Amino acid sequence: MMDLESLTQQVRDVAQEAGDFLLQQRKTFHREMVESKRAHDYVSYVDKQSEALIINRLKRILPEAGFIAEEGTVSLHDEKCCWLVDPLDGTTNFIHNNAPFCVSIGLRDKEGMMLGVVYECTRNELFWAHKHSKAYLNGEEIHVSDVGDLDSAFIELGFPYDAERYRPLATQLVQRLYGRVGGLRLMGSAAAETCYIAAGRFEARIEAFLGPWDIGAGSIILQQAGGKTTDFNGGTAWMDGSRVLSTNGLLHDQLLTIIDECKKECSFDQN
Repeated sequence: MMDLESLTQQVRDVAQEAGDFLLQQRKTFHREMVESKRAHDYVSYVDKQSEALIINRLKRILPEAGFIAEEGTVSLHDEKCCWLVDPLDGTTNFIHNNAPFCVSIGLRDKEGMMLGVVYECTRNELFWAHKHSKAYLNGEEIHVSDVGDLDSAFIELGFPYDAERYRPLATQLVQRLYGRVGGLRLMGSAAAETCYIAAGRFEARIEAFLGPWDIGAGSIILQQAGGKTTDFNGGTAWMDGSRVLSTNGLLHDQLLTIIDECKKECSFDQN
C-alpha cells in the first residue's frame, strides 16, 4: 500500500525546490531567452531545466512511476501510476515578470488522481492534497466558497493558445457572463487558478485545450477542498485537459447549462 502522506510530503519538497529555482532564474531572465513552440506559446531554458530537476527528483522517490510532462518528458509503458508534471505553469506570466506562475506535480493511477502539489512561486503558496486527506495551503486546511448564485460568482476564464478553435466559444462565454456574474478574470495559470477555487477565492474556471499536466494536481486539491471538476458535458474526459470546468460544486450545473447553450450557439462541438 502506497503511503500517500509521506509521498505528498516528498513531492512538496520537490515543488518548492523547483519553485525556488524559478524565482532565482526570474531575477536575471530576459525575453530574448524565449523560444516559441507555436503561435504565442512560449518555452525557455527555465521550463526545461525545471522539468529536468523535477523528473530527476521524482524518479528517486517513485522509480516505478511513468511520466507525462509538458516539455516533452514522456515515459508510459505498463506503469500502474504516472506523474503529471508542469515545471512552469504560467510561462507567459513568468516571461513578463507577472503573477501567477507555479510548479504543478500530480500523481495518478488508472482510477484517477492520487495526489497533487502546486507551488505558486510569486506568493510563496504551497497547495497540496491526496485522496485520503483534506486540502491544504501552507499547512492550513482550505475549503471552497459557499457562493451558490451566479450574480455573486467570481469566475476565471482561460484563453488557450489554440485561438482559432476556441474563439467562438470564448466569445459566447464572455457575452453570457460579463456583467451578469460577480466578476471575470484572466490570470494565465490553470494550475494556480484551480487552487484559488479550492481556497475560496474564486467560484469557477472554464477553459479548453489544456494538457493533463495543467489540471491534474489542481483537480485533486479542488476535489479534497469540496469542489468539482468535469468536462463540458459533465463527464470525466476533463482528465486529458481537453475541456475543463472547475467549480466550488454549487455552481457546477448552472455553468454546465450555460456552456452547453454557448456551444450550441457557436457549434463548438463541430470545430
